[in-house]
Amino acid sequence: MNPGQFPPRLKGAVAVAGVAALLTGCISSSASPQGTYATPIGNAPVIANPTPYSAALYCMADYARRYNLPSPRIAVGRISDYTGTVSADGGRQITGGASLMAMTALAKSGARIVERYDTSVSEMELRYANNRLIGDEGAGGADDVHYRRILAGSVPGTDFYIIGGITEVNYNIRSGGFDMAAGQAETDTPLSTAFSGKAFVMNVAIDLRLVQTTTLEVVDVISYQKQIIGREISAGVFDFLNGNVFDISAGEGGLEPVQLAVRALIERATVEFMANLYGAPGPEICLSAGPDPLGGTVGPTGGYYPAYPNTDTNNGDTRADPSRWHDRRDGAVRRGRY
Repeated sequence: MNPGQFPPRLKGAVAVAGVAALLTGCISSSASPQGTYATPIGNAPVIANPTPYSAALYCMADYARRYNLPSPRIAVGRISDYTGTVSADGGRQITGGASLMAMTALAKSGARIVERYDTSVSEMELRYANNRLIGDEGAGGADDVHYRRILAGSVPGTDFYIIGGITEVNYNIRSGGFDMAAGQAETDTPLSTAFSGKAFVMNVAIDLRLVQTTTLEVVDVISYQKQIIGREISAGVFDFLNGNVFDISAGEGGLEPVQLAVRALIERATVEFMANLYGAPGPEICLSAGPDPLGGTVGPTGGYYPAYPNTDTNNGDTRADPSRWHDRRDGAVRRGRY
């Protein structure tokens, strides 16, 4: 049969089959010499993962190095998700890695961090060393091996530790949208168009505590929330033309990353903890700190000290200011390294 004699329905089926064949043309049933069936899409490079408060954390480290502020040792405990929210696919809606985010934030601020979150490897090494199963090379090289000795007091203790949790996830604090459609009913080729837009706001909140290890006194408490926005816009055209139906639509949507919002909350809280420990009055220290004298030779590390009592100079009265320490809203924050 001549292709031009195909019935209309068969023509449509052939066209659909051809499109499907083109879509699967990039997948082979035989592995390539590199051992893959297909080349993964995407070539975005690995980049830094800052928040608007990262610059303030780096400034804290610069401030401590410049004025040679000693640093107490600080550890991070469990910062768990207490909201119990579950996503549609069955997984956790909120990250379980808030403790890891807090460790990264402390490192940015120049804290001396002591590991207490996962000590499984150290405990195993300690058991092996106690049984004289671990050896360290001596001055004589590989032939001069001595078993590792356990020395009393070799593990430094902590001065403070951070604990807390993610305590709120509120969906659809406010939402809005519109739907609009128009068309022609009395023409030979009726044309219909449709437009829609939706937006909604949710939030996530944390409550953290800074505890002095030796006394178990809670010396600082932080409670912050951040709102998150999502949107969706779509438009489409629907038409009948010569007995055929055409439905063309396009849209765009986006949701502010929820886990990045958690990281921003953790970093903002860490800024406030460290400003309190340093005795820093606020973001104005970023102006007085000046250029980092060690910039380019070491990473963003440094020290701070437990500045109690410092209620006359600390930043407790201004924590509610949403622009404070924000690198795009607070002009005092010097834009640091990312």
